[in-house]
Amino acid sequence: MSSLSEIPLAHILFVSTALFFIGMYGLFTRKNLVTLLMAIELMLNSVNINFIAFNKYLYPGKLDGVFFSLFIITIAAAEAAVAIAIIINLYRSHQSIDVDDATEMKY
Repeated sequence: MSSLSEIPLAHILFVSTALFFIGMYGLFTRKNLVTLLMAIELMLNSVNINFIAFNKYLYPGKLDGVFFSLFIITIAAAEAAVAIAIIINLYRSHQSIDVDDATEMKY
């Protein structure tokens, strides 16, 4: 059984960076609102991994990184609920969840 302290910090940061850039790629290339929401969630999860990793390696006795992660998860859940409500209303009015079809929401 391995623990987090046996995994080098560089490996955890590599996974976190990969998740962040996958999310950024999805955010810039997709036109579907649901996939945009998933890309934003990926980016937030990469930040959570960073908080937990740095908390474990820099301050092993404290839980500051864990509390920041719980705060981000709470904000992400609220953001997802609002975004899904907007997506449902957009689909009801335009019969599509494509970003290009939502030109009325720009102004």
